[in-house]
Amino acid sequence: MATAPTSLLELATLFLKLGATAFGGPAAHIAMMRDEVVRRRGWLDDQQFLDLVGATNLIPGPNSTELAIHIGWTRRRWAGLIVAGVCFIVPAMVITGALGWAYVRFGHRPQLSGLLWGLKPIVVAVVAQALWKLAPTAAASWFLRAVLVGCVAAVALGVQELIVLFGAGVLVAVVRRPRFGALPQVIPLVPAATVGVGAGALGAVSLSGLFGIFLKIGSVLFGSGYVLLAFLRADLVQRLHWLTEAQLIDAVAVGQITPGPVFTTATFIGYLLEGPTGALVATAGIFLPAFVFVAASGPLIPRLRASRIAGAFLDGLNVASLALMAVVTAQIAGASIVDVPTAILGLGAATLLLRFKLNATWLMLGGGAIGLALHLLGYGR
Repeated sequence: MATAPTSLLELATLFLKLGATAFGGPAAHIAMMRDEVVRRRGWLDDQQFLDLVGATNLIPGPNSTELAIHIGWTRRRWAGLIVAGVCFIVPAMVITGALGWAYVRFGHRPQLSGLLWGLKPIVVAVVAQALWKLAPTAAASWFLRAVLVGCVAAVALGVQELIVLFGAGVLVAVVRRPRFGALPQVIPLVPAATVGVGAGALGAVSLSGLFGIFLKIGSVLFGSGYVLLAFLRADLVQRLHWLTEAQLIDAVAVGQITPGPVFTTATFIGYLLEGPTGALVATAGIFLPAFVFVAASGPLIPRLRASRIAGAFLDGLNVASLALMAVVTAQIAGASIVDVPTAILGLGAATLLLRFKLNATWLMLGGGAIGLALHLLGYGR
């Protein structure tokens, strides 16, 4: 790991750039962060990076945002934690808020099909390249490779992600434990007090209720954007009737197609319900728990790695995290590589990444530009 101190300006510059250009969801964000902090800057090695990825899977909230916060903590402790996290969130919040304004002002869904068409195959290439580079570190033995295959099969068959993560961690810890050792107690950091945080009266939108709903979601949600959709639908559509089904789908779509954290869906919803103030309140509510959880768990990671049993648990967790990324990549590839041009884009991006080590950010921007240009020329309409 690079020993020279990392300035707050360096952290801010990197995560502002990633927040503005990291399309494709958590797996793609994690791949782009590895490219920047491991390969380009040497701030972490692959083992340290994998340990942080594994740690984010132990706590609720947005994984890629928590990884950014962890990296900030590793490089500059408290100041770095805040700078990295805020700078990763703010660009996406601004873009999503602007789309919320356009949605309210003009009353239609943002049409970004051309941009998405060009971006998706690049996302597949970026994530696949990260998997290729991380796999030798995460699965360094035949036993870990067997665990990796088992985790991929379990996730593909629909086993819940947390069961796979903890099952792999416990399995590796049991196999590697000292003869009379005990298993470490490693549990998700879910504060029971936050689960009951509720909203205001039925049908009456309030800033305090808005903050409470998104604070609750940020405190207890594990899993993908589809899990986020389920939480939002239960609270905002079915219980409180603050949104219609169509508005909710639009909000989640905007979170998916904009760069940065998918959780900025909260920004869009907050703008729909209470304008700019609502956007800020909802964003603060859903992301605040991530800062708290990382601050609580960050100092423990080096201690876990130093312990033989806990280190084995982390190894299992890392393999399972890699399996989750692999399954997501396969699913994205099936939906993204849909014709000859997208196949060419994906293969070209993979070649540029592996052979010429081109920065993933430029590939994302290039893929989006090609998709928009072809869309304007009438391709795919």
